[in-house]
Amino acid sequence: MALLSAFALTGCAAAPESVLNPAGPVAQMQLSYMYLSFWIMAAIFLVVAGVLVVAVIRFRERRGQERELPPQVEGNTALEVVWTIVPILLLAILGVVTVAGSFTLARLAPSSRALVVQVTGHQYWWAYTYPSLGITTANDLHIPVGEKVDLELTSKDVMHAFWVPRLGGKTDLVPGRTNYMWIEADRPGVYTGQCAEFCGTGHADMRLVVEAQTPAQFQAWVQSMKHPSSVPASGLARQGYLDFKTAGCFACHAIAGTPYQGVVGPNLTNLAQRPMIAGNILRNTPANLAAWLRNPPGVKPGALMPNLHLSPSQVRALVAYLESLH
Repeated sequence: MALLSAFALTGCAAAPESVLNPAGPVAQMQLSYMYLSFWIMAAIFLVVAGVLVVAVIRFRERRGQERELPPQVEGNTALEVVWTIVPILLLAILGVVTVAGSFTLARLAPSSRALVVQVTGHQYWWAYTYPSLGITTANDLHIPVGEKVDLELTSKDVMHAFWVPRLGGKTDLVPGRTNYMWIEADRPGVYTGQCAEFCGTGHADMRLVVEAQTPAQFQAWVQSMKHPSSVPASGLARQGYLDFKTAGCFACHAIAGTPYQGVVGPNLTNLAQRPMIAGNILRNTPANLAAWLRNPPGVKPGALMPNLHLSPSQVRALVAYLESLH
């Protein structure tokens, strides 16, 4: 009993990535299919277990009973028909509901009405482009509450899988191919997820953050991305802006409003607004940012960002500059 209680209590913890706590119509629909299949399987289990218990009790060997074979009878046609037809009907129910749901979830909104986001998986981070808004960002996906968002998914290197459990199921990102899905959040909040396809050493640290905002908050974010403050005039941040070029950071990273337009690494526009860094594994603090700049592979094994062997003064200046991007 103690062991069973311990197992039961493990399911009582708060789970930020639980499929049992949907926050949008896609996740809610998929959860309803899970419940349907669960209750069908539970009913089958109860019937089979009940018949087994009755048979064990009723036909058990009794004291003084002669040990001989019971009367042998041929199969029961009616019973065989029932246990053939019933599974077919149950599978048909699951099949019809699942296929209908699959068509619903594959139905993208007309391009004139949808917010489209192009999602590209990298080892080990996410790139997001909003074609209609002219915005590119990384790792933090911003969406408006109550609006259907169509995702166009592809990969730059190996297979990945986009999965935010509270907003919807998994969809693969395949190099050279574009897959599609849509999500919608019915309440503001920050929803976490992760890559669900093993993609290399840093797979476990390829995490997802989707920030669902009210329409007003989303528009404010859009305006801040379109009109960033990216070129400091003086001070340590100004030196960091210059070091961003001399240290070679500009070759991989882009920052809107500057000449730095690299496409190899994550876009860093308004980086200071993001709650997490390093592919969403570290809180965005000056100390963590400094540790990341000093030795990225040491912080995140498998990270493709090299150790540039920056001097302490370069690290301080770069941190000051990146912290000013908001």
